[in-house]
Amino acid sequence: MRNVLITGASKGIGAATALGFAKEKANLFIHYSSDLQGAQTVAAQSQVEGSTATLIQADLGTLEGVQAFTEQIKGLKIDVLVNNAGSLIGRHKMPDMPSSHWEQTIMLNLSSVFYITQAVIPHMVAQKSGWIVNVGSVAGRNGGGPGAAAYATAKSAVSGLTKAMAKELAPSGVRVNCVAPGVIATNFHEVFSTPQMLEAFKANVPAGYLGTSEETADVIQYLCSEKSKYIHGQTIEVNGGLYFA
Repeated sequence: MRNVLITGASKGIGAATALGFAKEKANLFIHYSSDLQGAQTVAAQSQVEGSTATLIQADLGTLEGVQAFTEQIKGLKIDVLVNNAGSLIGRHKMPDMPSSHWEQTIMLNLSSVFYITQAVIPHMVAQKSGWIVNVGSVAGRNGGGPGAAAYATAKSAVSGLTKAMAKELAPSGVRVNCVAPGVIATNFHEVFSTPQMLEAFKANVPAGYLGTSEETADVIQYLCSEKSKYIHGQTIEVNGGLYFA
């Protein structure tokens, strides 16, 4: 039975990933920032599947929050880490982007990935086994939509960080990969995209529809399975053909 830590697991892709691992009867550690009710719902659904679920709260948009989180997970023997927490936070064109927005977006979407991974890898290296999946975005591949420069930059860097992690950790039996979702039908777009923007996004998807959280979660689980054991350092596009690497 594996111990699985998923950040940003109260909704969307993180929640779907947690429920997928729950079917494996994993011991889940479900991180959330502000959506306690969502996290509790995911935990309850996971327990129905026969999994255990522990909730951990932290704001990963600040260094202090990340440090508090790493203190909480210190000593946990994590076998699978899914660095899913992230957000656009807001749309700001470059000329009027506040420095606080840049710093918070980079911390939440990129720096937290490094610090949290740094906290869990000693156990993985010691047991010569572990799986890490970082969640990027198609924005990191194509520059993102309007006002998403900070987010696109962070997600692009996540792909590079994934490669660096994979090179360093593969000899220790730890596999690191990344998934880059396209336009997924989650509350993310309910908050940051208008219905008109979503229709425009969908019109550019060759598959003809917006993706689901479950479709992304399936790829994450695959990357944490023995079926993908020779895949290291890759960014897997999950976008219905919106972007081709």
